[in-house]
Amino acid sequence: MIEAFVKEVLSEDVGRGDLYALIAEAVPTTARIVAKSDGVLAGRQYCDVLAQMEGFDITWHCNDGSHFKEGESLAVLSGDSHRLLRIERTLLNMLLHASSIATLTHRFAAIVKPYGTKLLDTRKTRPLLRVFEKYATRCGGAVNHRMGLDDCLMLKDTHLKTIENLEAFMYQARRVIPFTSKIEIEAECVADAKRFMQLGADIVMCDNMTPEELTEVVAYREHHCPAVLLEASGNISLNTIESYAQTGVDAISSGALIHQAQWIDLSMKMQ
Repeated sequence: MIEAFVKEVLSEDVGRGDLYALIAEAVPTTARIVAKSDGVLAGRQYCDVLAQMEGFDITWHCNDGSHFKEGESLAVLSGDSHRLLRIERTLLNMLLHASSIATLTHRFAAIVKPYGTKLLDTRKTRPLLRVFEKYATRCGGAVNHRMGLDDCLMLKDTHLKTIENLEAFMYQARRVIPFTSKIEIEAECVADAKRFMQLGADIVMCDNMTPEELTEVVAYREHHCPAVLLEASGNISLNTIESYAQTGVDAISSGALIHQAQWIDLSMKMQ
């Protein structure tokens, strides 16, 4: 999967061929990937595949998930000039995109870590980039939520509008979905969260609730349904996430990890 993705990304940039290579002769050269801002690295795994595909060497000074500072050399590339110039933008785009997501994710993860709360990403990813972007959140310290509709039955508000008898639906769902699949139900109020726990949900997503409401839901879970996992979600920001972690929920999910990430600055410098 990674190789096919990298091939497509490179093809997008190279097109029918690099015109520079028609004019200048190739010469042996090296280049450095230099950080022009602080961040957390992600994308190394994809760049290693690119190096193998295109026949150049890459020596890393930083691992996925590692912090780097402005001015640091993250990697050294060596090969002929045609190859390094051909892959420059592809390599940088993958590193920039992934590292930017990892950098923001780490800021969220560092806040909730003292509380033992898991930080989850969401399915709010760019089309055809889900695997790549969720890989980047893992590098930043998040845990992946479901990858798609096939690995967990989640009943959101839109689903619930189509279900007349939720108790009967839950009974049928347990008969149909794989034995290892969980059922998660989105609750928009404390009363619904309690009801969904009683109906046998494995996970209850508390959507757009206040920390005070979540505290009540957590207390109910502890006394009546201790096996149920609780997830908080909905417009959670860097400024508010700690107050949600303090409630005792098991996990907090945020689409902002991906769609609010701002690109950091990296560049390739030829030696």
